[in-house]
Amino acid sequence: MAIDLRERIDTSPMTRFQWGAVAICVLLNVLDGFDVLVMAFTAQSVSQEWGLSGSALGLLSAGLFGMAAGSLFLAPWADTIGRRGMILLCLGIASIGMLASAVSQSALQLGLLRALTGVGIGGILASSNVIASEYASNRWRALAVSLNSTGYAVGATVGGIIAVVLQNSYGWRSVFLFGGVCTAVIIPVVYLRLPESLDFLLARRPAHALARINAFAVRAGHQPLAALPAPRQADDSGPRSGVRVGSLLAPRQRRSTLLVWAAFFLTMFAFYFVTSWTPKLLVEAGLSADQGITGGVLLNLGGIFGATLLGALSARFALKRVLASYMVIAGALLVVFVPATVAVVVAFALGALIGVFVNGCIAGLYAITPSVYAPSVRATGVGWGIGVGRLGAIASPIVAGALLDLHWSPTQLYLLVAGALVLAAVAVGRLRFEAHTADARSADTPASVATH
Repeated sequence: MAIDLRERIDTSPMTRFQWGAVAICVLLNVLDGFDVLVMAFTAQSVSQEWGLSGSALGLLSAGLFGMAAGSLFLAPWADTIGRRGMILLCLGIASIGMLASAVSQSALQLGLLRALTGVGIGGILASSNVIASEYASNRWRALAVSLNSTGYAVGATVGGIIAVVLQNSYGWRSVFLFGGVCTAVIIPVVYLRLPESLDFLLARRPAHALARINAFAVRAGHQPLAALPAPRQADDSGPRSGVRVGSLLAPRQRRSTLLVWAAFFLTMFAFYFVTSWTPKLLVEAGLSADQGITGGVLLNLGGIFGATLLGALSARFALKRVLASYMVIAGALLVVFVPATVAVVVAFALGALIGVFVNGCIAGLYAITPSVYAPSVRATGVGWGIGVGRLGAIASPIVAGALLDLHWSPTQLYLLVAGALVLAAVAVGRLRFEAHTADARSADTPASVATH
């Protein structure tokens, strides 16, 4: 009888090799944080060089549209060509986009290259989150994906500092050059150190699947297989070639997919509102410009701890309950945030806490979504969840700007965003994990119960 390698991975302690693979995925997510902020930090200099005025905001949005397109239309092919193959392809796209941005000669060129870079980043995000989930054991799966999500906050914080230093010394083009070189350098690291997903190899069975599975097994400290195990019924639920997004809306899967999409849209709407508008709205609430910027920095710093804390809690408690609690707590903090600005110290403390929980909400969605789908459509499901979330991110500044024009107060805006997070918590609470995989059980029950 063939040994169930997947079950051994799920129930055994994590090895150094597995944690190393997760670390590479974290590094890939740093690109997201850097790429999102690179235009925000360089927009003023770009506008001055080309006399763009309000067009700088359009250039920033082009990157977000590209990320949405990459998640929606490119990432699903990872279920056909492999997670590792998709990451390598998207790294090439993103590095070309960043390097070419450094020598762009017009606003149109830069906007198109920002969209191209975003396509690559969108594909990387979906695949790296899926592969981090699939490398991990039941107990540490949520922590692995949550650590992966901290890459965004690290990239946004450290990358932002580097961007300011480079721009002040060498101009805005050096920031894109730095990002492109760093992205290109990661390609050989992924090629040499990141093996293909075990779940993909078991579900899709490409050429030399058994040899590749056994190479993974040996490096992860397990006995190799004598033959490929019989495919599981869940593994056959997706298309065998090409990408059919319609499989996500099949009768058995439709309810969970719509709930995932709602949770992603509402959470990313709230996340991008909080991170993008907090400095400005703090100033409107009466704080100085420097204090507003400090509040924004504290949000990002809080995010580094929030995702890690969520993962640690999920090693003991059911991930679904932890994530829903994060969303409700984040909403409650947003309700009291603006009134608390009368005391600067209290406002800064709340800002850091909001960063902890809002960033944790994103990390939790990344961690829980792979457990909703069978391996054969997992990258498609995660990619579309992130893509729909990016649409929420794009809608966020548009809606906020329109409501400000209608004379909404900062308090009213934060109440709206708090309501969005509460609705997202309801969507997460109603999720059912219909794939019946081991990671699904660990998402819906405490780790101490889910592990064997």
